[in-house]
Parts: sequence; C-alpha cells; structure tokens
Amino acid sequence: MTFPPSPTPARVRRWAGAAALLAGTLALAACASDDPVPASGDAKEPTKKPAASTSQEPTQDPTSPAEPSETSDPSGAVVPVYYVGDGPGGKPVLFREFHKVTGDPLTEAAKLVTAGTPDDPDYRTLWPQVDLSVGYGSDGVLTVEVPSDAFTERPDGMTERGAELAVQQLVYTLQGVQQERAPVQITRSGGDARIFGLSSDAPFEQASPLRTLSLVNITSPAEGDTVTGDTLKVTGVANSFEASGPCRLIVGDREVAIEGYQSEGWMDDKLYPFEVELPLADAGTGDVLVQCETDDPTGGTEGDGPAVDTKLIHVG
Repeated sequence: MTFPPSPTPARVRRWAGAAALLAGTLALAACASDDPVPASGDAKEPTKKPAASTSQEPTQDPTSPAEPSETSDPSGAVVPVYYVGDGPGGKPVLFREFHKVTGDPLTEAAKLVTAGTPDDPDYRTLWPQVDLSVGYGSDGVLTVEVPSDAFTERPDGMTERGAELAVQQLVYTLQGVQQERAPVQITRSGGDARIFGLSSDAPFEQASPLRTLSLVNITSPAEGDTVTGDTLKVTGVANSFEASGPCRLIVGDREVAIEGYQSEGWMDDKLYPFEVELPLADAGTGDVLVQCETDDPTGGTEGDGPAVDTKLIHVG
C-alpha cells in the first residue's frame, strides 16, 4: 500500500473555516442532542456525544439499502440521506449522512434531500426546495410526486451529470430508507414527464456505486461529535486499492496521528465497511479534523489523487 503524504493546504483550508463556524455552536449542539450515546465503560473507548443524526450506529454499506437504526423514541427513526460533495478532481459524488426524523421516514428523508441542511459543511444538495410526496406501491415501485411543472428543465448552471446525480440523491436515499433497491418512479400531474431535463417515463434505477458514490465515506465520528478517551474508533465504507488507505488526525496544519485501515474488500461495484483506531494522545483538546482517504498507488503521479472524506470533531 502507498499512503500519500500529509494533506496539502488545499485540503485543510476547509478545517479552518469549519472550526470558526463550529466554535460558536459546539456548546449548543452538545445540549441539543436528543439521543446522546452512553459512555462505553471501556476506558480505552472514547465517550461520544454525537448529534441527533447519529444517535445509533447505522448500517455500514451505503451501496446496499441502509437499515434505519432503532431509537428509544417510538415516533422517530434514523434514516440515511445522500448529499453531494467533491470527489477527486472536483468531480461531484454522493456522501451519506444519517438523520433522525419523525413522521413517515420516506417522506421525511425526501424532505431532507430537497430542503435539509447537511451536518457536514462540505456537503450540499443539488435539489431546489420543493415538497415531494412519496409512496410505496404494491408493485414494489417507490413513487415520488413532484408539483406540476416544477423543475422539468435543469436550473441554470446544472450540468447533465449534475441532473443525474440529483436524481440519484433521491434514489439512494429512498432505497436506503426502504431497505431494498426498489425503482423510483417520478410523476407529476402535468403532461411533461421530465425532471431536470431527464425523461422520467420509466422508473429510475440505482446507478453504479463506483461511478456515483465517494469511494470513501466516514460513518463515525459524525461532524461535530465530542469525543474523549485514549483512542478514537473511526468507521466508514470504502473501495480502495488493495482494500486499504490512511485515516489521519489533523490539528491545524499538523498531522498528529495516522493509521491504515483495511476494508472488507475492494474492486467489486460496492463499498466495503472498515474501522480503525486512532490514538488521541497527541491531539490535545479542541477541534480536530478526522480525514480518511483511499490509497493512491501512483503516489500522486497520475490521475486526480485519492478520494477524501473529513469530519471536524471536538476532543474534550
């Protein structure tokens, strides 16, 4: 395996901006969590106080429909939501977050796609705000009703790739909530059957994970988590050369820890779970960036470089 060197300044600029934003909100976020995770009891396992979106450990493989986690609140559920972020070379790809919702999980997850705010400021949605009505038919097809004449054409600045990725945001999210790869039929009351310029005459299927998803996606810790202890367990999914890659802890512009992860597989058209423990001894207290990457066998000499995902956390 060939791990790339510590991140370039371009990769850590995001930390500086996010740290400033997080500084004013950490205290509120720590108090606002509906379902804090209890301490492990193991002295070596960090105590985590995640945001409400990660109140339980979710299913690890976003290429298969994700099973929403059970919560102690019978009126709520934790659902996967897919947002857009930048992959190698700036190419947009999908990343997954988990959010707690009340009400119908399909409809609420769709609302988060079109009008929700990602926890991670690196992510965004390609959907303009619109109310979608979602149902699941006896024929095994997920049906999404769009208000008449809404977004038949691509908005200004949206490419065809962007239009396809916007549709896949919805497909991956609804299939994850439903826990099956059900086709998604988008309908509208008007006569124009397009969405963002794409024909919706036939149901949309899930596109290839390796062409659609980020090849590395951190599941935990979540953005804004507070952790304590001697080590930090990082979990996620990836499809990396030889099933390996580095996870780093970065404080400011200093790399204070690096460990290699080994995922459960690679090459096939899916992402595989991984976990790795990072020592917190040199992290101090305060804001720390967790960064996981795919392995780059060329050492940066070819291609656009590794896929990267980051989470800004607080070490207490």
